[in-house]
Amino acid sequence: MNEIKEITDKIINFRNERDWEQFHNPKDLALAINVEAGELLELFLWKNADEADNEKVKEEIADVMIYCMLLSEKYGFDVREIILEKLDINKEKYPVDAAKGSAKKYNEL
Repeated sequence: MNEIKEITDKIINFRNERDWEQFHNPKDLALAINVEAGELLELFLWKNADEADNEKVKEEIADVMIYCMLLSEKYGFDVREIILEKLDINKEKYPVDAAKGSAKKYNEL
């Protein structure tokens, strides 16, 4: 079994044991991703990056990823596949010779 499927299954089992699927429609999962990403950002607010609490950063990253995986599951997306597809798209948008060392967006390269 691939590791991403195994993790997704554990997340779904956790959710289902608590009867939370009823709350996990795509809109609310997308909102939850944004809320958790906001909580991640808050850990850095008014601080230098090295001042953020690593344990809390780790927890918030996990929350964001859990909701992303649940949303992907709702749409029947294979997380590994969609990430690899996006990397291929980004390779085209950001060729190494034009993008290396640059923070410019693809349409500015």
